Amino acid sequence: MIGKWFDRLRGGRPPVPDDLWQETLSALPFLDALTREEQCRLRGLVEDFLADKEFAAAGGLELSDAICVSIAAQGCLPILNLGLDYYRGWVGVIVYADEFIIPRCVEDEFGVVHEYREVASGEAWDGGPLLISWSDARMAGQGYNVVIHEFAHKLDMLSGEPNGIPPLPAEISRADWQNVLLAAFDDFRALADAAEAAGEETFFDPYAAENPGEFFAVMSEAFFETPAELLADYPALYAKLAMFYRQDPATRKWPAPGERR
Repeated sequence: MIGKWFDRLRGGRPPVPDDLWQETLSALPFLDALTREEQCRLRGLVEDFLADKEFAAAGGLELSDAICVSIAAQGCLPILNLGLDYYRGWVGVIVYADEFIIPRCVEDEFGVVHEYREVASGEAWDGGPLLISWSDARMAGQGYNVVIHEFAHKLDMLSGEPNGIPPLPAEISRADWQNVLLAAFDDFRALADAAEAAGEETFFDPYAAENPGEFFAVMSEAFFETPAELLADYPALYAKLAMFYRQDPATRKWPAPGERR
C-alpha cells in the first residue's frame, strides 16, 4: 500500500506493478485508447512523476497506490509528448476524499473586501500544490475530468496568470492562439447562456463559460476525453490544442465498452 510505495520512492524511481498499471488503463478509456508504445512511455512518465512529486491525503481519505497511480496517469497524459519539465516549480498533490472548502477573499470595485467559502472539486495553486477530490476524480471517463482540468491550469500558469494561454510552441503565435481561443470561448459562452435560459444543458461543462482560463481547462478535458465532439464543434480550437499537446486523440482507436485492448 501507500507506505511501501513511499519507501520505494526514497530509493529512486519505483516501477508501477504490472497488474496495477493494467487496472489503471482498463478503468480509463482515454488511456486504454493509447497505442502500446504511448502506454509504455506514459508508464515511464508516471514513474518519474511519482518519484518527483509528493502525495498527501486530506478529508479522511486513506491514500493507496491505486489512487496515486490513477491521478499520476491522468495528469501525465497532457505532457506525454511534452515532458515532465512542464510540471516544474511545484511538488505537492493533496487528495481529498470528497469536495472540500476553500476560503476566498475578494475586493470589489469600491474597495470592500468580501470573504466567503467555496466548495471545490479541484484547485491548482501557482507555485503551490494541486488539490483533487478523489470522489470527483473517479468520474473520469465520462467527459468530466477534474485531474486533467487542474493539471491544465498548471500548464497555463507556466506562462503567467491562468488566462488560457500556456507556453506555446514556435509554430503557434500568441495572437493566433488567442484569436482562436477567444472566438470559441465567446461562442460557447453564448450557447451556455442560451441553454441556462431554456433550462437545458450543454454538452461541455458550462463552467467553461466562466473565463478563458477555465475554458482552456475544460476544453483540455474534452480534448482528451471526448475529442470527436470537440473536433466537430470547435475544429480550429481542436487543431490548436493538438499542436500544443502534440497529440491527436480523435484519431485513436477507442475501445468499446467492456473491451480491453
